[in-house]
Amino acid sequence: MDSAFAFDGAPFDLLAGAEQALVRETFETRHLAAGEVFALQGSEATHAARVLGGHLQQTQSDGSNAVFGPGDIAGVREALAGRCEARVTALDAVVMQTIPRDVLRELVAANAGFAGWLFADLARRLLAPAQREEQRELLSLLMARVVDADLREPFFVDAAQNLVSVCRQLAERGLTHALVRDGERLGMFTTIDLRDALLRDTAPAALTVGAVARFDLVTVPAQAQVFEALLAMIRHRVHRVPVTGEGGAVLGVLSQLDLMGFVSNHSHLISLQIERAGNIAELQKPAERIDSLIELLHGSGVRVEVISALVRELNAQLIARLWRLVAPEALQAQSCVVVMGSEGRGEQILKTDQDNALLLRDGADVTGLAEITERFTAALIGFGYPRCPGDIMVSNALWRQPLAQWRETLREWVYSADPKGVMQLAIFIDAAAVAGDATLLAEAKAHLFNIVADSDAFLARFAAAADQFAQSPPGWWERLLPARERAEETIDLKKLGTFPIVHGVRALALQYRIEALATTERLSLLAAGGHLAAPMAADLTEALHALMALKLKNNLRQRQLGHPASNAVRLAELGTLERDTLRDALAIVRGFRQHLQRHFRFEAL
Repeated sequence: MDSAFAFDGAPFDLLAGAEQALVRETFETRHLAAGEVFALQGSEATHAARVLGGHLQQTQSDGSNAVFGPGDIAGVREALAGRCEARVTALDAVVMQTIPRDVLRELVAANAGFAGWLFADLARRLLAPAQREEQRELLSLLMARVVDADLREPFFVDAAQNLVSVCRQLAERGLTHALVRDGERLGMFTTIDLRDALLRDTAPAALTVGAVARFDLVTVPAQAQVFEALLAMIRHRVHRVPVTGEGGAVLGVLSQLDLMGFVSNHSHLISLQIERAGNIAELQKPAERIDSLIELLHGSGVRVEVISALVRELNAQLIARLWRLVAPEALQAQSCVVVMGSEGRGEQILKTDQDNALLLRDGADVTGLAEITERFTAALIGFGYPRCPGDIMVSNALWRQPLAQWRETLREWVYSADPKGVMQLAIFIDAAAVAGDATLLAEAKAHLFNIVADSDAFLARFAAAADQFAQSPPGWWERLLPARERAEETIDLKKLGTFPIVHGVRALALQYRIEALATTERLSLLAAGGHLAAPMAADLTEALHALMALKLKNNLRQRQLGHPASNAVRLAELGTLERDTLRDALAIVRGFRQHLQRHFRFEAL
């Protein structure tokens, strides 16, 4: 029996009762296996399809692609025209509901709102840049499941076996790794572990493989997207991950080399280039490729939160490698490099400016520190990370201090009446360790949480910054309405949109001692702890992602025109759907500011 047709999502929520009844009577639910064809180029188009699960890929004759995922409607143009101009296939297992061509035409003719939504979405897809071959490969990488990649059959050995016998078995099978069973534990032995074992005083024949194997394995489930396995490899700096099925059974092993065969020249290669860089000059190429990767991901329709997660990991790896190249080992062991602000939260995508700092162990040898940090800052500028206008960089002595001085600085920012201290504190709260001794940052943040505990007056003063841009130019809200479009009017997406969300959530996280950095994670934890209504947390998450996506699209357009990336977006450059999305997001922001005003009692300030 067909599943019910849901009318609670656009554009079907625009249909009237009789129109909904027509859809109920005529739709069908269909299932496609991965690779199965839904439509052939040149054939008659009889249906459009709303995707419920999985992904359909539409390939045009020029090689360009479009991907339709859950909630998308595929084949609208073809159904209305009656002819398929593209081949449509299932990228993975697809569940969809098909609507007959004649019904779709009747709905378009009878309901202007429904037709407007369909044609606006169609225009967005038609205006998307054509996909190059590398973009199609990237889509395959992101959409495919790990189980679909080239998995190596797992080879197991017992932890009690001696090293020589295990190496003999690996040589016979042409393998470079083995999974090691030690009771309930599962580990991995590789040729790198063999190298380390040979440096021991004990002869290899006297060593068990369990004594040299690593048991802190990073695993990924078989049904995870390949993107998730890639992200795990980058985050944990491993070259292989066991792939698990139901019940945790190991189905195979996925290596970075296998991923390179699956899709070449993308993010995992950037990660490898960063790790292998032997000098600053060799870091230049992967730094540049991060920007090109962003354009590929965005052009392929990848969600902004997925892009930001990947970019965060690559940026952190790049900065960590740079610090290892410029700082002596003794300094690395006695310091902690942190990134802050949007970079610390993982919400910066394109390179805007640097926000970084250095925490030093008390008593650390800081010989030549000024020259080292200046070289670090200059290298990042050369990589395309602009100098921070506020000089919030390790090259500024204020932002490179021993831990004891950091404690005093944080105390001063908390108790000082200088509003500049509030914003400096806000930037530091979002600090994430990327290189060196992360315990230094943990100690500094613990000190900060202790000195602001139960200080309602400070928290109110801190949170009030979220309201500082509330007094916008007269009529800005109305200027979002189509009837009042003005070509030269602009909206500052940061001041009016992202900043009130980010800083308001940051203030609540500080109040309730939530240590998470990402705004969406803070929102989830605030809702789980009963500190923020779950519907408001969900709305704020959606609004933040919408604003980030709009900012990224605007910044990429600005760069293409040779203009510097900024937070200002011209209203005339927004489509109808973008304008509606922006208006809805700003309405959520306005409601959140009102919540903050009541919660922190701004009127008492």
